[in-house]
Amino acid sequence: MKRRDFLKGCMICGAASSLGISKKAWGSGSFEGYPEGMGVLVDLTRCIGCRSCEAACNKEQQLPEPKVPFDDQSVFEEKRRPSEEAYTVVNRYEQKGGPVYRKIQCNHCNEPACLTSCFVNAYTKTKEGAVIYNSKVCVGCRNCMIACPFNVPGYSYSSATNPVVKKCILCYDTRLKYGKPPACVEICPQEVLTFGYRKDLIKIGHERIRETPDKYVDHIYGEKEVGGTGWLYLSSVPFDKVGFDNTLGNEPIISNVKEFLGTVPMVLTIWPALFTGFHLLSTRKKGHGDDHGHDAHSKSEQEDAKK
Repeated sequence: MKRRDFLKGCMICGAASSLGISKKAWGSGSFEGYPEGMGVLVDLTRCIGCRSCEAACNKEQQLPEPKVPFDDQSVFEEKRRPSEEAYTVVNRYEQKGGPVYRKIQCNHCNEPACLTSCFVNAYTKTKEGAVIYNSKVCVGCRNCMIACPFNVPGYSYSSATNPVVKKCILCYDTRLKYGKPPACVEICPQEVLTFGYRKDLIKIGHERIRETPDKYVDHIYGEKEVGGTGWLYLSSVPFDKVGFDNTLGNEPIISNVKEFLGTVPMVLTIWPALFTGFHLLSTRKKGHGDDHGHDAHSKSEQEDAKK
């Protein structure tokens, strides 16, 4: 890229950010999800840690083979998080009554912090409930990774020329938009995962709690946390005992970090333009200095010739 084109691009981006091109991304008011949005209810009391969901996700999304086979229980020796090579993982938490297993993936928030923090609108909340990502417009700022309250988006470092964000998209392209359940839901042998309309799943969750109160904590995690999520959880033990953050509150997380994240686009776009401008000025001054020296030398030669 020519230096002039680079400077022009930086100036345009900086101006656009300053003028509020991301008005849609930052949002105005509160969005509580689509009324017909889908979701998944996860019953942790039924999970046996078979990792079938991991294998199904790997196959559906055409991810690379795992370093540790799906039937190898040694992975539970350490806590894992989703990555570019695994959009969902299962962790084990030892409890007095026996181990509890928890499936982790993007929770597909009603008001996604990843979406509202993205100043190029690389994220979309679909009417079906999925939060999907467009790598073609992503600029790699990783605002979404900072904003996500669940520490989900994984940044791909496998390609130096095309780094992208990787995460669960609820099998949107191959299943969800056709009304089919995600691959992990379909494969689960223990019926841990229930797919359906989010509003119906909340009713099902409360019914299970009401029918067997001794079996469940009286709470559906994700019903209200950070504005509500598409993935909802039932548990027999306090949620903080199985890795959930109970301090998030019910306000969308972006309400607390929006002002900070708003400065990131400005830094990313204005500073390159400023530094490029400094470089141009410095080069220009140096060039002028060389010209003056050349003129003085020529004048001296002319005077010597006259003599």
